[in-house]
Amino acid sequence: MLRGLYTAAAGMTAQQRRHDAVTNNISNINTPGYKQSNAVTRSFPEMMIALTEGNNKTPIGRLNTGVFAEESLSVQLQGDLMQTNRSSDFAIMSDIELPGVAFDESGKSVSEDGEVTYQPQAFFTVQDASGETTYTRGGRFTVDDQGYLTTSDGSQVLGQGGNPIQLAPDQSMDKLTVTSDFRLVDPMTGEQVGQFMLSRIDNPNNLVRVGNGKFALQGDEQAQVVGAGERVELRQGYLERSNVDSAQSMVDLMSAMRAYEANQKVIQFYDRSLDKAVNEVGRVN
Repeated sequence: MLRGLYTAAAGMTAQQRRHDAVTNNISNINTPGYKQSNAVTRSFPEMMIALTEGNNKTPIGRLNTGVFAEESLSVQLQGDLMQTNRSSDFAIMSDIELPGVAFDESGKSVSEDGEVTYQPQAFFTVQDASGETTYTRGGRFTVDDQGYLTTSDGSQVLGQGGNPIQLAPDQSMDKLTVTSDFRLVDPMTGEQVGQFMLSRIDNPNNLVRVGNGKFALQGDEQAQVVGAGERVELRQGYLERSNVDSAQSMVDLMSAMRAYEANQKVIQFYDRSLDKAVNEVGRVN
């Protein structure tokens, strides 16, 4: 009986984490560059059940011991663009191809032998005050007092060579335009202020959220600088919307709530059964 109680409790915990992931997506639906996060639910290892009579064991079957929310995976797909007409807003349009690989709408390709390949994605490269390099698709930038191009949390936007992009004291973003090779130039004088260092992540699932719309790489994978000829475009005066599917998020939210309530009912049933077993069945008259 207690095994079923533990299984239902594990189900409640998993659905609560799934609910948290969906509500976080909904709360960031208007956050530029936000990438939807999906909770991945897996089952605990199954157990073999057998009836033991002396030295003989008769197999009965398998028993599942519950589920758990193992991790949250980000959906690194292109979001729609929103025009802002702000000269310091930038959006990345990324559709990187691999030779002989056709990606589906979810951004992955499965070969005949079952090998999964994910579509590479391009990101802005930024650096925080501690010197840590992270990646983001949120292109709402500002210029600080020293002329550095920064994100909303103060991280500096890096240019080619890993150096922060810095404007001269007499320069303004309103007078600068971005070229097809990601250079910031003054169209009147042709002077180059800097060049965005867009990073290519071959497997976006290796990215870990670190807050403020930024990601860090885990494992041994290294980011590559986006080169010429790759299908990556940088647009000025635009922002990338979040790729959260609001309709599907509401469906997932209701589904998580219903599953949570179902597991809750099971626990209440076990609680009443245990109450009867202790207070009524075991009573001595």
